[in-house]
Amino acid sequence: MFTQFYNEALRKLVIGFGSLFNDIRVVRKNADGTTKETIRVPLSYGPKEKFIRRIQEQSSISDPTKTLITLPRLGFDITSFAYDSTRKTNKLRVTSATSTDGISAPWNYSEVPYNISFGLYAFTRNQDDNLQILEQILPYFTPEFIVTFKMNDVNTKVDVPIILNGVNSTEEYEGDFDTRRNITSALEFTAKSYIYGPTKTSKVILTSEVDIHGSNFDGLVSDAHDLRIGITGGFTGEGYTAGNRIYGEFYYE
Repeated sequence: MFTQFYNEALRKLVIGFGSLFNDIRVVRKNADGTTKETIRVPLSYGPKEKFIRRIQEQSSISDPTKTLITLPRLGFDITSFAYDSTRKTNKLRVTSATSTDGISAPWNYSEVPYNISFGLYAFTRNQDDNLQILEQILPYFTPEFIVTFKMNDVNTKVDVPIILNGVNSTEEYEGDFDTRRNITSALEFTAKSYIYGPTKTSKVILTSEVDIHGSNFDGLVSDAHDLRIGITGGFTGEGYTAGNRIYGEFYYE
């Protein structure tokens, strides 16, 4: 039953979510209004507590030099997974891709809906930097922003709504004069995504035959009638003649 497969659906979702915020910039100006510097805010994956610990303590990356984490900075991580029964469909529904060789085609069973919760954290040293970051994010979520993913060879265009649930800002200002000021904004998101099962391959059905027994056609009764359906569809001729055969689609005997 259980075989190894990996569609990278969750990995692609994490990359897609992070790419929404990887080009946020903070502009600092002089007293006369001219631009002093433009900072592209770094983005990395990790829990909020990890960044707060790095901000509060000096690192020992190079010895004896001690460095502090640079601000502003953005971080994000997955906070929870939840099955969404409201989006459940028939689990035996099949999604097939277009055959490239006319012989076989990949397919998989119905996707499983999951709500993936993300946390995005903005760490700054002053309030203006924090507000600049928020204003570059909030206008795009009303409250959802739709991102299209290619999950696998079968599900090539999947629209995933990413919903902004709330924003919370905190400022750490207590302590002595040597304590570093830290302003943190936490944004909570929910991605209504899907998890996919293994992709399978089967041959393309080109023709099918249906045997109809005991049917009555214009008062003529026969024990066997054959209906042949080709790749072009069903019967398209102009009726039938008893004892004769219409080749390609339908024959009566």
